[in-house]
Amino acid sequence: MFNWFSKPAAIPAGPVEWIAVGLGNPGRDYENTRHNAGFCAVERIAGKCGVKIDRLKFKSLCADTTFGGQRVLLMKPSTFMNCSGEAVREAMQFYKIPAERVLVLFDDVSLDPGRLRIRRQGSDGGHNGIKNMIYLTGKDTFPRIKIGVGKKPHPGYDLAAWVLGKFPKELADTMDKAYERAAEAAQLIIEGKIDEAMNRYNA
Repeated sequence: MFNWFSKPAAIPAGPVEWIAVGLGNPGRDYENTRHNAGFCAVERIAGKCGVKIDRLKFKSLCADTTFGGQRVLLMKPSTFMNCSGEAVREAMQFYKIPAERVLVLFDDVSLDPGRLRIRRQGSDGGHNGIKNMIYLTGKDTFPRIKIGVGKKPHPGYDLAAWVLGKFPKELADTMDKAYERAAEAAQLIIEGKIDEAMNRYNA
């Protein structure tokens, strides 16, 4: 069982120790699209912490909170997916946070809807948001939580159209549970228990 905060916790006096960034595209047109699974997951973390991601900073909407016993900056970049690295790099430089303490939550079209895959680091895997982060920071050592959004219906289907499409209503419960599990996994990772998170959620 996870003991989520029942009310907003006081922000500690110490420095930000982690960044948790959900990737997506800003604006109502992109709400509930496959590409915005990362936004939904980081919003779930914010809800558990009793904060709103609504402060404009680092080309992002941000919230400063306590999560997993650490002071964490929650981020939703406002740069659009392909330029996500601009926002992340600014926050990393400002707080002097290494890539190993930047947790990224994002969609993955190679996984079935709702399935999670946690990795310590790795290549971009064809994901433009991760590709831009690696390019601008020069690092690929970001721990990450990939959230399955389903494969294209057939090989010839346009990938951009697929990821910018909205989830069908019948997947609402599946994805809601995925965001909950992603938040739980994020807590474990920030607590320094990434092996436990991988064992529990990579099944």
